[in-house]
Amino acid sequence: MSALILNQHEIEELLPMDACMDVVADALRTLAKGQAKNPLRTGMPLPGGGVLGLMPGSMESPASLGLKIVAVFPSNHGTRYDSHQGLVVLFDTTNGAPIAILDAATITKIRTGAASGVATRLLARGDAGDVAIIGSGVQATAHLAAMAAARTLRRVRVWSPNQERCSAFATRSTERHGIAVEVSPSAQAAVEGADIVCTTTSSSDPVIKGAWIAPGAHINAAGSSVKHARELDTDAVVMSRLFIDRRESAVNEAGDYLIPLAEGAVTEEHIIGEIGDLLLGQGEGRRSDDEITLFKSLGLAVEDLSTASYLVDRARETGRGIEVEIGGIKDGFDGPDPAR
Repeated sequence: MSALILNQHEIEELLPMDACMDVVADALRTLAKGQAKNPLRTGMPLPGGGVLGLMPGSMESPASLGLKIVAVFPSNHGTRYDSHQGLVVLFDTTNGAPIAILDAATITKIRTGAASGVATRLLARGDAGDVAIIGSGVQATAHLAAMAAARTLRRVRVWSPNQERCSAFATRSTERHGIAVEVSPSAQAAVEGADIVCTTTSSSDPVIKGAWIAPGAHINAAGSSVKHARELDTDAVVMSRLFIDRRESAVNEAGDYLIPLAEGAVTEEHIIGEIGDLLLGQGEGRRSDDEITLFKSLGLAVEDLSTASYLVDRARETGRGIEVEIGGIKDGFDGPDPAR
């Protein structure tokens, strides 16, 4: 048998943001219907603060089986290497043979932005278009692309602690999206007055405060995915209607929710529901133009699998990627397995 290998550049060419948003929305619907398995991720701590993580899963539609193996190295920030390095591996659902190996960093980048784009379509006000991006790295880039796909943008502000990287991000993004991206002097200056806020940092401590958030804003909190880290202060969470990608993940991994919960500032009922439920027409999203909505994104294996399956189909349609011989085929097999 052969397996298809797709690299970073091929994935970027085959996976436009609007297409990935549709793929991720379908994956979240499938999960909400109970037609997917998505165990909690496991992680092995590494020296220096890194983690080697495993995210397995399976889906009925598209029929897929696989896992993401990701090495998270926070020390890569500011270097040529993405902080997330790894592979997404797909297996045949009938015989378990490996059928595809894809660059995980690129899939993670695009599908994470896409998930926030789906939430923004569902929860942001229809006229929202003043965007604040907190962070200037890989996820800032993906989130701006997703916000541009979800709404018509009229203003974009960005802030991060590294002003040199922030300015470079603003220059690149202005050229890419055709809208002037402003570098704000502070996180507060970026957030105040914005009706869409995206936090895309690696910070363990809050980078935005509830006092800065305008009435009617929608927030995508996508930077942290562990229970001891958060990007929003307690007030920001308390004042928001909270939606998540998956409840089991949120109650085990979402520091933005778990820390206010431990403080007694919110209860378990503060989680309104999953994005997949809203996509199925179940539950109530935004109820008024003045309320603040919050999507806490943790990232799910089903998002990786559905995106990888889409990429494999597109690659084979267009002749992209490299096929390599791989898989456990019995030499000389010409009949039933004598061991059975």
